[in-house]
Amino acid sequence: MEFLDLVKSRRSVRTFDGKMIDDKVLNELKDYGENIENPYGIKVRFVFLDAKENKLSSPVIAGDTLYISAIVKKDEHAEEAYGYSFEKLLIKAHELGLGTVWIGGAMQRDKFAAASNVSEGEILPCVSPIGTTANSMSIKEKLMRKGVKADKRFDFEKLFFTKNFTAPLSEESAKNLDLYKALEAIRVAPSAVNKQPWRIVIEDNAAHFYLRHDKGYANDDFDMQKIDLGIALYHFEQQLLSEGKSVSLEITSPDIQAPDGVEYIATYKF
Repeated sequence: MEFLDLVKSRRSVRTFDGKMIDDKVLNELKDYGENIENPYGIKVRFVFLDAKENKLSSPVIAGDTLYISAIVKKDEHAEEAYGYSFEKLLIKAHELGLGTVWIGGAMQRDKFAAASNVSEGEILPCVSPIGTTANSMSIKEKLMRKGVKADKRFDFEKLFFTKNFTAPLSEESAKNLDLYKALEAIRVAPSAVNKQPWRIVIEDNAAHFYLRHDKGYANDDFDMQKIDLGIALYHFEQQLLSEGKSVSLEITSPDIQAPDGVEYIATYKF
């Protein structure tokens, strides 16, 4: 399955069947997580937590038996590295037939941090339940998906631009540049409350990634929307790699005038 097809076949899962994951599958995922790297060279560690044993839960989840917590040292670009690496693990879980969902708010963070042995200088922005998807969604899950318009995404022209922010990029133009699939992989990516904060400017052989800030997503420890940008970076890179293209990440802000509230994050050269 092509990467774009893989991410399009995935959805956030909040209702599980309550059964434990097969040990062979779980061990494969754990081994995979141990070897995940990101373009920033920042290590993100993953801890698999038995929900019952550690008395862990989330008010938005049903049938949960196991959680993954992701921890990173607080540092420059930690959020982007975190989003990239955790999303890579959750995509692998989907490949293995498991359901997951990013949770950044609806959890008892102190309990997850204690169970994960988070040390001084580390942060735990998000967790994900993991398991077999239930045959039907709970009423709570249906209402949540409706509330955040989970199946809706912004049009190409709102997210992607060419040369500068005054020239929106259409789907047809993206196809002519042979970038449609890579940009579509970003467009369908998950983000906190489905805000889709990424904005990308295409310039020659470069894709400049920007963050359009919304209020209420950053605190003293981390910016949730920078984590979203890490997810977008992973989706873009992985689709281009699956097409046999070479990519490299740089952090050199281009001479492009960004709108108010829009922050440069990174550039992929391809």
